Amino acid sequence: QVQLVESGGGLVQAGGSLRLSCVASGRTFSSYAIHWFRQAPGKEREFVSAISRNGGATVYARSVKGRFTISRDNANVTVYLQMNSLKTEDTAVYYCGARESVGWDSLPTPGGQGDYAYWGQGTQVTVSS
Repeated sequence: QVQLVESGGGLVQAGGSLRLSCVASGRTFSSYAIHWFRQAPGKEREFVSAISRNGGATVYARSVKGRFTISRDNANVTVYLQMNSLKTEDTAVYYCGARESVGWDSLPTPGGQGDYAYWGQGTQVTVSS
């Protein structure tokens, strides 16, 4: 059993930065690739970024590539999402999800909510102009 808790959200001006954390409980954290999604009001949940079990492989949505960086620390059961050069359109609730992955450096493709073993409760990010 794994529980995920996101934190680090808040209110920031456009151009600013935030670092989100996704902290896991449970001993099997390293068995999962971790994906970040976000959901803005009135919109569908949108894939943001993903990282493999060993942190060796990452992928980003086109809308955040070059501005966001995902990383993980398996010893501390945490995945980070460093968000720089934030834009108003980044405003959303950000969620992390754990998806089973066979290979240490493989990246499961983003899926629907039911494809993930665990989800966090989300953290709100608001970017003001």
